[in-house]
Amino acid sequence: MSNKIIISNTKSLLQDFQDFCKKNNPANQEEAIKYFSIFGGLNIHINTSISIEKLIEKLILNKYKYLRNDINTLISGGELYSSILTGIALGDRRTNSAFKRANISFDEGIGIVDHLCKSKVLKLEKSLQSLSNNNNQYTVSEKLLFKSPFVRFWFACISPIFKGIRDGNYEEFFLVFQNRKEQFSQLIFEQLSHEIIKLKIRQNIFTKIQGQTIIKLGRYWDDDINIDLLVKTKNGQTIAGECKYTNSKINKAVLTNLKERCKKAKIDIDIFVLFSKSGFSSELKSLKGDYLKLFTIKSFKFN
Repeated sequence: MSNKIIISNTKSLLQDFQDFCKKNNPANQEEAIKYFSIFGGLNIHINTSISIEKLIEKLILNKYKYLRNDINTLISGGELYSSILTGIALGDRRTNSAFKRANISFDEGIGIVDHLCKSKVLKLEKSLQSLSNNNNQYTVSEKLLFKSPFVRFWFACISPIFKGIRDGNYEEFFLVFQNRKEQFSQLIFEQLSHEIIKLKIRQNIFTKIQGQTIIKLGRYWDDDINIDLLVKTKNGQTIAGECKYTNSKINKAVLTNLKERCKKAKIDIDIFVLFSKSGFSSELKSLKGDYLKLFTIKSFKFN
């Protein structure tokens, strides 16, 4: 069996995405993200001219028993490990939420998470609350990211309904997958947008921060507000961003809403950036300038 799961101790998500694109030569960036969000992390060749559903059936469902053994070796834990990973894959990625889904205590759960982070299965992420001017902040739960897109897919769509798949009945799987497949691409799109920002800052496309380096990059969340992307540069400039992986163009209302959330979070923003799968309205494009940058999925070229 050649398709062993690959979890790299050294490679970033960007490097894995670049390798995936070189190996499989997808037709465009949308196709690359869609297929990478499922098969990223598997050491197999993907023919992206074949539908993703047919590839999943051939390369994953039909080989469930082999891949299950690889997964068990990878996480090296029992049912509690699987329960937490499914909670992360299906939930809002917060540690507390995952532990509640798994019905275990915080202390027990965080011990398992620590082991999975050391094993490079998960990556811990903290809200960038330090960028807020709010003096009455409370501590929010950390979030977790899967290092491998495929492992996330496994614990979202395979592990929870494994019995039918094991027995060769795939009907329930395809119902579950159809309801969730856009979520896989959305998160990868958001993660890669962070890489785009790093690249564009190095390329000095932002007039206001030319020659600057990044000192903080991540996301902001609390109980009421989520901001997809925040960047702090060495000279104190702050960038806020929103990522939309939808089939409709982004309009001005998205920018207005992002500004309102930043204001509510008490974060002063110098530059706004928007990332869209499907482009932008004419009104929004007319606002482009030093204070607003727009990126489509075509910008997701890292070579």
